[in-house]
Amino acid sequence: MSLFRNIVFTAVIAGLLSGLLLTVMQHFSTVPLILQAETYENAGGAEAGHSHNHEAAPAGGVAPPAAAEHSHDEEAWAPADGFERLIYTAAADILSAIGFGLVLIAASEALGGFKGWRGGLMFGIAGFLTVSLAPGLGLPPELPGMPAAELGPRQIWWISTAICTALGLGLLAYTRSVVFAVLAIVLLVAPHLVGAPLPPTHETAVPLELHARFVNAVYVTNLVFWAVLGALIAVVREKFRAGEDVAVRPSAGLASR
Repeated sequence: MSLFRNIVFTAVIAGLLSGLLLTVMQHFSTVPLILQAETYENAGGAEAGHSHNHEAAPAGGVAPPAAAEHSHDEEAWAPADGFERLIYTAAADILSAIGFGLVLIAASEALGGFKGWRGGLMFGIAGFLTVSLAPGLGLPPELPGMPAAELGPRQIWWISTAICTALGLGLLAYTRSVVFAVLAIVLLVAPHLVGAPLPPTHETAVPLELHARFVNAVYVTNLVFWAVLGALIAVVREKFRAGEDVAVRPSAGLASR
């Protein structure tokens, strides 16, 4: 039970700190670009006679594609700009970070542990490649007002790409067989050969330059987020592991008596 508790505490501590860091980075990088894109979206919606309501999602794009719903209800709820929006973004970032942290810990424990903060950093970078970069090659981060394919196919492709990337990286890192190396390359390339679902049109009022800046900002903030998350988890996990070892030694001594 103490092992499970320590794993959860590790994910919560590292997720809280890295999630807050992500929120701060987003506040100065991606959020201003989102607000700027919303002006184009609102202008387009006013001309079309309806509004677009995007489901709340982490602004950094660390989650699978969310639905971009078309709503004719002008009073559909959305967090107000400013403090309220910041609080919801921080909550989403922290919860996502804790969940990703639990996944990293589970993967590391199954593969022999982090072995220091450098090992945690490598796991974090692998998480960035799996969750952000690889799916983003086919489904780049989107700004409000940009066209998108249907939600179902996009999520299926996103999840499949993340799974294939994780398996491919794992085979490359933990096996020495040529056969497994070839299989890893096939897993890494296959989703992109199949291709991500495409929107029915690429027409958008959002300037291309604005979208390019947003994609770059998302990748940079997510790389820093994943690196910090992995390193923090490794450090905190080692602290708890040292406590577990100290607790086990006295118990073993009493049992020997």
